[in-house]
Amino acid sequence: MSGEPRPPLGILAGGGPFPGQVAAASRAAGRPVFIVGFEDFADPAVIGAYPHAYVRLGAAGRTLALLREHQCHEIVLVGPVKRPSLLDLRPDFEGTRILARIGRAAWSGDDGLLAAIVRVLAEEGFSVLGAHEILTASVAQQGALGARAPDPQALADIERGIAVVRALGALDVGQGCVVQQGFVLAVEAAEGTDRMLARVAPLAVPGPGGVLVKLTKPGQERRADMPTIGPRTVTAAAEAGLRGIACEAGGTLLPDRAACIAEADRLGLFLYGIDPDLAAGQGD
Repeated sequence: MSGEPRPPLGILAGGGPFPGQVAAASRAAGRPVFIVGFEDFADPAVIGAYPHAYVRLGAAGRTLALLREHQCHEIVLVGPVKRPSLLDLRPDFEGTRILARIGRAAWSGDDGLLAAIVRVLAEEGFSVLGAHEILTASVAQQGALGARAPDPQALADIERGIAVVRALGALDVGQGCVVQQGFVLAVEAAEGTDRMLARVAPLAVPGPGGVLVKLTKPGQERRADMPTIGPRTVTAAAEAGLRGIACEAGGTLLPDRAACIAEADRLGLFLYGIDPDLAAGQGD
């Protein structure tokens, strides 16, 4: 019946503000939530206002039991979690069983691991949603998102960046790079975008500043991991002397979209949503 309450959305919460934003958006749409916060990662200030419980990352049995107890059929994985060593993980019985099912993907690249986790959760009877399916208003759109747009030199740097990030992504290395006047100044690896940007400024050459390009990796499991851009990344790009940020339209989350655009406009940067397939053909 239409009047029956909707079952809660289960949120497996890592660090940062995103779990709270997903919870708030779900509630705003009339759906309750239950959050499983991973100890040492989930922020109490972020998830504390919602029904929640804390579990160790390796306590898969407790996690699954909580989701089932609260009748969470659909779940979202959101917020960064640092990959632990097996010694630190200390999996419980259920965790050991799940690790065996994940197999080698547990110790391979992030894409393989996340895809395997989504597959196992589906086998356990859960439907995994992407954070972008809840935070629909936060997904980057194509074109200029703020007051400025890239000029021809910046568009050429974006095209170069697309080729670089696709090559990196195929090897499951990273989601971003910085290009200035055709030169690749930096590529993103395990350190993340903001730390990559922190080492760019001394590498810049005279002339127009560079561009940060962020894309999803080829075959990336978007339900478990999507590129995100926050106001701090915009500030870091300006501090690195960049002229703008190009991100994948439909494939990048801007959880605080208004603040990102306002910061980009204040600092004189462009924030630009691209279709990598279309952009890759501009130079033909």
